[in-house]
Amino acid sequence: MQNQQVELLQLLQQDCRMPLEKIAVMLGLPLEQVGQMIDSMEKHGIILRYSPVINWDKTDRERVEAMIEVRVTPQRGEGFDAIAKRIYRFDEVKTVYLMSGAYDLLLLVEAHSLKELGYFVSTKLSVLETVTGTATHFVLKRYKSDGIIFEDESGDKRLAVNP
Repeated sequence: MQNQQVELLQLLQQDCRMPLEKIAVMLGLPLEQVGQMIDSMEKHGIILRYSPVINWDKTDRERVEAMIEVRVTPQRGEGFDAIAKRIYRFDEVKTVYLMSGAYDLLLLVEAHSLKELGYFVSTKLSVLETVTGTATHFVLKRYKSDGIIFEDESGDKRLAVNP
């Protein structure tokens, strides 16, 4: 059963709009069982939500995205969890990871402008008492996200030949 659950999750991750009938056929399971498995995973917090992967560069929406490396001092009895919880509550923060290596947390943040993002780092993030340092890296272009390649690969890939 566990293996079927993983296979189901992988199919949903590839395309959460895939009809249940198609999923049932691909897994070799009855339609009702697939529906029950999905309902159970939603109730148990395994499936948190269904969302599309969007190429924002092809829209008119203006935004600035950055990855911020954050060094923190873990709190006694709570480790990194308390500061991570405090940080992920900011609206600008889209993703938080606990990392190994030179820094402790990696944030993916988003703002409407460079000025707003700078304001977030300087007045909200850096001033937290357990934050000991940050390094901000701006996202210039996305090539691949969640396994989806953003570049149009349908064009002619042959190299131009000059006589």
